[in-house]
Amino acid sequence: MNDRIAPRVFLVGAGPGDPGLLTLRAVECLARADLVLYDKLVPQRLLEFAPPHAERVSVADVPGGHPHRWPFILQRLVEAAKQGKIVVRLKGGDPLIFGRGAEEAEELRKAGIAYEIVPGVTAVSAAAAAAEIPVTHRGCASAVALVTGHENPTKSHHGLDWAALARFPGTLAIYMGMARLDLIARVLIENGKSPTTPAAVIAAASTGEQRRVHATLAELAEAARAAGLHAPALIVIGPAAGHAPQLSWFESRPLFGKRVLVTRPREQANELVRRLEILGAVPSVLPAVTIEPIDDWTEVDARLGRLREYDWLVFTSVNGVRAFFGRLRATGRDLRALGDIQLAAIGPGTAEALREYHLDADLVPAEYRSESLAAVLVEKAAGQRILLARADRGRELLRDELSRVATVDQVAVYRQSDAMPADAPALDALRRGEIDYVLLTSSNIARAFLGGLDEVCRGRIRDGHSRLITISPVTTAAVKELDFSVAAEARIYTLDGLLQAVVEDVKSA
Repeated sequence: MNDRIAPRVFLVGAGPGDPGLLTLRAVECLARADLVLYDKLVPQRLLEFAPPHAERVSVADVPGGHPHRWPFILQRLVEAAKQGKIVVRLKGGDPLIFGRGAEEAEELRKAGIAYEIVPGVTAVSAAAAAAEIPVTHRGCASAVALVTGHENPTKSHHGLDWAALARFPGTLAIYMGMARLDLIARVLIENGKSPTTPAAVIAAASTGEQRRVHATLAELAEAARAAGLHAPALIVIGPAAGHAPQLSWFESRPLFGKRVLVTRPREQANELVRRLEILGAVPSVLPAVTIEPIDDWTEVDARLGRLREYDWLVFTSVNGVRAFFGRLRATGRDLRALGDIQLAAIGPGTAEALREYHLDADLVPAEYRSESLAAVLVEKAAGQRILLARADRGRELLRDELSRVATVDQVAVYRQSDAMPADAPALDALRRGEIDYVLLTSSNIARAFLGGLDEVCRGRIRDGHSRLITISPVTTAAVKELDFSVAAEARIYTLDGLLQAVVEDVKSA
């Protein structure tokens, strides 16, 4: 499309907080972004959809204090677009529902900049679904009013007719009203709303941190205070609020509200984080190790040139698969270089990584660990030539066992380095006792994580505030070597098994 008419700025609704509720169009826009200018309450997870080169700027860091920073936000949008950048203005909820999207669009029109508005799931929709409050109900509510609670309802001049809202024959969904909840309830009652009208407050709707209270309109503010609820929250007033079940489907999820620390490398963490979110958890990420290219490819390249001499190519990790085939491609080769070599994978995750390259593993052991892989290969590959592609550090069991019966060459195709920043926010949460579970997915990760903790963090784990869950007996052994206890170990050595171990530990608590 011609650059003069193609949108340069996208006013994008980020939705209510759950990354799964981000629209497909929003993801498409983020994937093209050079600059993402995002609201303070937008989850950091959503920024991962932007490319690595994209600049990420919170509006909280734009000059000017609230509400005086808005002109500076507009200036940043216009200047970046005129520089030829693709700009995503990422706004909580929907850009046109209490999001100032209309004003921003007007300024872009004045500046002659093409733009697109991408709708998002707004708070009332998210709260209705996650709390099972039917904001419309055939028996009691045929209309919904979306109301700002930002204005002081006791002022003589304001944009809302509170007397009319008190008579509204449906559901009132009040945004940004927590600071004035007492006043809102009092003014509605003074204007004729029954003090016994069902009402609710839903905080952090659609996330694992969601909390809600139900009360009559007269008692709602006190109930919200007693429960410790605060913004961001939606206030729902009307008969429909009384139709929610005591425990919604959302709040019934097996890990709802549990704070879980993922210690995998960042590039591998997303799948596990998303699965935790779907189970209701509040995940955070603290990579204990990093995955990096090796410094010298000489030995690997030599093996790539002689692949047809080998009978078996063996992988013990997803990282190994991706590094190996990435290098194969980088040296000008493709899958034809493999010839009729047979492929072995330590487990289903590694086998799935092979399928990314349109390859099926010839061998996956019944138990997903080096001991089992070695036992099967000792029978199948006796007298043959084997190439092991792996990390630059780790257990030597597989090579040692296979070398008894076969000719084995081993090459490091990627490097692991410990990476435990002492100032990571996740460590602060661990120090405060706010992490319920720590997931350890390899022995190297276990050693790097536990070895990098300060005494306060170690104490939180030892006193049971944070429970360690391991993916395999080998990982458990590494934990015990460092004098820590394991709360649970996966029976099946996969991410599925790891998550099941967490769920079972929660149930047994």
